[in-house]
Amino acid sequence: MTSPPTDVLRRLGEETAQRPDAQMSVGPLEGAFLRALVALKQPRLALEIGVFTGWSGIEIASALPPGGRLIACDVNEETTAMARRYAEEAGVADRIEYRVGPAQETIAELDGPFDLVFIDAWKPDYIDYYEAVLPKLADDGVILADNTLSESVHPFNEHVRDDDRVEQVLVPIRDGVTLIRKRG
Repeated sequence: MTSPPTDVLRRLGEETAQRPDAQMSVGPLEGAFLRALVALKQPRLALEIGVFTGWSGIEIASALPPGGRLIACDVNEETTAMARRYAEEAGVADRIEYRVGPAQETIAELDGPFDLVFIDAWKPDYIDYYEAVLPKLADDGVILADNTLSESVHPFNEHVRDDDRVEQVLVPIRDGVTLIRKRG
């Protein structure tokens, strides 16, 4: 009962499905969830850690308010090029600044404050990404972490659960998305 993806996203999904790592894609359900959250939150500056073929970035960018922008970082030039191509087709490329390189280095170069951060990259580094972006998160900012029902992300879940700087809720969409908000 979720709104269907656009034609561009459907074609992106079809091309992504041909890849051996296709399961890494956010896909229609989680993409619609991200788009809805961004439409509600209306972030001026968003950060995406982990682009893959671009589904999540397109969804985020499509719901940004006028003047809003997304900085999207990934280490894979090939999949980022695919993401750029589909962002162009979707008409949102002007809202996305792609950065190719290690996420930790990219985050260190950025000032913020970020209104919204989406973490969906190398799972063993989730705690490091979180600790790098939390000081750069706006006072009313939100971090969304993907795959949080995965066993490999359990140390991250415990880290966030035990962090009194934030409050969080794990939503069981696909393999889990945790919404994390800085305490006021």
